[in-house]
Amino acid sequence: MPDLAALLSDYQFEPNLARATTLPARWYTAPEFQTLEKDKIFTRTWQAIGRIDEVARPGDFITGEVVGEPLVVTRGTDGVLRAFYNVCRHRAGNVAAGKGNRKSLQCRYHGWTYGLDGQLRTTPEFEGVEEFDKACYGLQPVQVDTWGPFVFVNLDPAAPPLSATLGQILEETAHIPLAQMRPVERRDYIIACNWKVYIDNYLEGYHLPIAHPGLYRELDYENYRVETHAQHSRQLAPLRPALGSGAGRRYAEVKADEEVLYYWVFPNFMVNIYPDNMSSNLIIPLGLDRTLTIFEWFFHEQGGGAAWEGVQQAVAFSDEIQQEDIAICEAVQRGLSSRAYDRGRFSVKRENGVHHFHSLVYDALRR
Repeated sequence: MPDLAALLSDYQFEPNLARATTLPARWYTAPEFQTLEKDKIFTRTWQAIGRIDEVARPGDFITGEVVGEPLVVTRGTDGVLRAFYNVCRHRAGNVAAGKGNRKSLQCRYHGWTYGLDGQLRTTPEFEGVEEFDKACYGLQPVQVDTWGPFVFVNLDPAAPPLSATLGQILEETAHIPLAQMRPVERRDYIIACNWKVYIDNYLEGYHLPIAHPGLYRELDYENYRVETHAQHSRQLAPLRPALGSGAGRRYAEVKADEEVLYYWVFPNFMVNIYPDNMSSNLIIPLGLDRTLTIFEWFFHEQGGGAAWEGVQQAVAFSDEIQQEDIAICEAVQRGLSSRAYDRGRFSVKRENGVHHFHSLVYDALRR
């Protein structure tokens, strides 16, 4: 572990947005921050690992990773959702691969078999081993919870529940049947930037008029605002009123009491909720300047004909915005490595969301 005091000595977070500076460029480019962020942020926060529909039936399982830690999520025969490290307690082989439906989990190395509840069941040819109690060699559990169509895990056994992280999001979206939305498409993007660069970009609408002309035409930019909360922020982005027949509208018409909601949950999960669809965005650091962004789209009704055409148009428009953001983020990463830049200032009107994110990063790394 890097020397924490020395690593963070060049920056003091300023709560007053009007006086604050951004995180130093070194926090995006120095390799020491990768180790620090893995330990202080990603192993202590709720991380999306899959969807509920993938583990809906007894026996269903999915596998995944959080900062290199192999994990498996199971739906037990008792209907309970559980998560474990995907590591056999014998010689560290994996007990599951991919996803599927099984009555048990079996290590592909020596055949140790575990129940879907993580308890060790069989150990082939292990007779004669002394002071060995199967009950002490079950799979190591991991916290697991769900929200909407998503499954989350947390590697910290002492972490507060997912509901504490989501906070007001639960109440604000309670009237929306998110769990009933159906996944229709997934796209993965690998971006040549630090993961924090991508988060910074997401958390402000300041760049919309210049970088996203198509989205700018859809949204009521003057009334675009960001509300910050303990562990998340909410971007409120009303759609412009339709002109004439609404021809060219990329999103469904909005009723008077409807809004477009952009939620970001610390550190790396976003949900964009529109009147007729939802998209999620999971940001996974692959390296110091390499980030995977996973987009998934969900719709209330997939249907066919015009409904399906609407789905494809929404996905294509989202992809257009993503491509514009990729160009921005990669240019910013190059700029952060320049000797000409150290840190910047915030727009008080438009960048409170970024300032809030920086405060959470700062607090987490100093823990």
